[in-house]
Amino acid sequence: MATDPRKLRPSELCRLLNSTPLGEVINERQLHRHRTRAGLRIGDARHVDLLRYVAWLVEVRHAPRPESDGDPYERLKDRARARNMALALAGRDIGELPEVANAERKTRAATDFRFFCESYFPLTFHLPWSRDHLKVIAKIEQAVLRGGLFAMAMPRGSGKTTICECACIWAVLNGHREFVCLIGSDEGHAMDMLESIKMELDGNDLLLDDFPEVVYPIQCLDGIANRCNGQLYKSERTHIGWTAREIVLPTMPGSIASGAIIKVAGITGRIRGMKYKRADGHTVRPTLVVLDDPQTDESARSLSQCATREGILAGAILGLSGPGKKISGIMPCTVIRPADMADNILSRDKHPEWNGERTKMVYVFPTDEKLWQRYGELRAESLRSHGDMHLATEFYAANRVAMDAGADVAWPERFNHDELSATQHAMNLKLQDEAAFFAEYQNEPLPVDTSSDDEMTADEIAAKVNRLERRAVAIGGNHLTMFIDVQATLLFFVVAAWEDDFTGYVIDYGTFPDQRRPHFTLRDARQTLTLATKASGLEGAIYAGLDRLTSEYLGREWRRDDGAMLRIERCLIDANWGSSTDVVYQFCRQTAFSGIVMPSHGRFVGASSQPFSEYKRRPGDRVGHNWRMPNVAGKRAVRHVVYDTNFWKSFVHARLAVAMGDRGCLSMFGDNPEPHRLVAEHLTSEYRVKTEGRGRTVDEWKQRPERGDNHWLDCLVGCAVAASIQGAVLQGTGGQAVDKRQRVSFAELQGRRRR
Repeated sequence: MATDPRKLRPSELCRLLNSTPLGEVINERQLHRHRTRAGLRIGDARHVDLLRYVAWLVEVRHAPRPESDGDPYERLKDRARARNMALALAGRDIGELPEVANAERKTRAATDFRFFCESYFPLTFHLPWSRDHLKVIAKIEQAVLRGGLFAMAMPRGSGKTTICECACIWAVLNGHREFVCLIGSDEGHAMDMLESIKMELDGNDLLLDDFPEVVYPIQCLDGIANRCNGQLYKSERTHIGWTAREIVLPTMPGSIASGAIIKVAGITGRIRGMKYKRADGHTVRPTLVVLDDPQTDESARSLSQCATREGILAGAILGLSGPGKKISGIMPCTVIRPADMADNILSRDKHPEWNGERTKMVYVFPTDEKLWQRYGELRAESLRSHGDMHLATEFYAANRVAMDAGADVAWPERFNHDELSATQHAMNLKLQDEAAFFAEYQNEPLPVDTSSDDEMTADEIAAKVNRLERRAVAIGGNHLTMFIDVQATLLFFVVAAWEDDFTGYVIDYGTFPDQRRPHFTLRDARQTLTLATKASGLEGAIYAGLDRLTSEYLGREWRRDDGAMLRIERCLIDANWGSSTDVVYQFCRQTAFSGIVMPSHGRFVGASSQPFSEYKRRPGDRVGHNWRMPNVAGKRAVRHVVYDTNFWKSFVHARLAVAMGDRGCLSMFGDNPEPHRLVAEHLTSEYRVKTEGRGRTVDEWKQRPERGDNHWLDCLVGCAVAASIQGAVLQGTGGQAVDKRQRVSFAELQGRRRR
């Protein structure tokens, strides 16, 4: 009795294919055409699709011919349909799994992460480990096997990202973790890590040898993700997943890695609610999270972005595992600037739960500074003259013992082909860019230099507190001013008290509606004007927001230290934004505080522009120090103020730079700098560029590309302008108090006419 060819194993099909009787069933030309089309060798037992097709041909040719009844064309279509179904079914089944090549190696690697890296990734980890590498590997092994959080800062180029990628592979292949979440500084960064993991699973033959139950089904895809849904093993679906954002390992009988998932996300993207329902009906959530460099150069320079990412880390990410469960975490990072996200996470005082480990390239620098200074001179000369540093290398070779004395380099094997030692390599990096070396390789960035002029850093501004309570007015404060910056979703405001000599005190600031969190940006505002006011339309929301904000602040009294009660004398509202200009003028015209509120327009007056001092004063105009109030004209019929933004921004920054206790100093309320970090970031969101033109030099202020919001800077500048309108004058600036018109009797007017 003949054997059914469809039940034969691939090796038996090969023998059948090469046997003599086969020539009677399928001619050699047809067989060659199928071989050429598939680009395969007939004797390769792994190509089941071609072999099963040939077996089907054997069955069809040997089968008895049916009686010739019915439509011949319909019978032809039925045969074609059956053939296509047989081909599709044969192509979906991956066949038998290869045997495990080295079971002993696989067993040892299951609990030894270092051995796993050395055994299965010899081309990647070809250099000897440093003592820091071994320390980090032990921490990762502990986090994966027993749980915990681990943050590590390693020098650039030490392979921390690659080690973490291998940790993900190790965790899922050996069944230690069923759901691993990869999180990067953005989604693209995380997808790059996932692509690297996919390349290892799809092309690493050592992994195929010992983990065929996982790697073989992946390699049978041949890089075609569309084959995932139909892949079969022994007529059962493998439920494999292979997309740009996630990997789902195949569900195989007896495999401890069945259904394990690796998924990616950006730290500021959609993270909450991450879960996956497996083929067996169980819903799994992440149990291991790997955060690779979760900050960018831009976010590291922003206090609010650092705080936002720390909040996401503490809330959304560490809560991924669900209620009642703890998640394990690995975070390779690099400290870019002092007090950035990485620097804070690595601090065991601020975040002891992360067990931060800060490694360096050089733990002790060489003691002979004179020889290294001479080396630096020769290096620069050799690069200028010859395009390489062979002169410096020769000098180092001749004095190596003395130049290496006292040095302690973490990884002695790390140096380039044109260098002689790791010490020379480290010193070359230091000579190339000292600031980058201490940040990228030592994880101890140098302090940010303060500008040579009166510009201050955000940390310095936040720390400039006067120990007065919020909304309390100092005893010398004679003028209260307020400024409101109008945006589509929020109203930013600042309230400041001023003495007559422009000594200032920020007594309150915030937004309407209140965001109720210490760090946010305009773009991620949760409570908006529309939600808070329930108004329909943009103009209605702005009008209602202005009405509620001014009613609260202009309608109240503010207590001074001596017990006197003050009210806000002048409130300026920004009317520059085109979509809000008309509604601001309408509000100022109709509000009950029409004598206090006033629309304002900041004007960019550069070096080539006409300065305010050269404007011709018209009848009815009020003119002050780099501001003017044009006479009421036009359809709006509301008096407004126009001021030079460049001058007043320089003025405010100069006041911030004045030491505490000196006249003309501007300070913040309270005794804790931490709440002021966000407003301080707004105040430092622009930088000055000294520009010459028309025989004068002025400061032109420009937005820093890494900073997004500057609204409280505009508000504080507006408060200073309002104080000038109310009569505050800084001695030595040439400013004069506002010309207050004196009352003149009718008799005196008549006398002037007669004279």
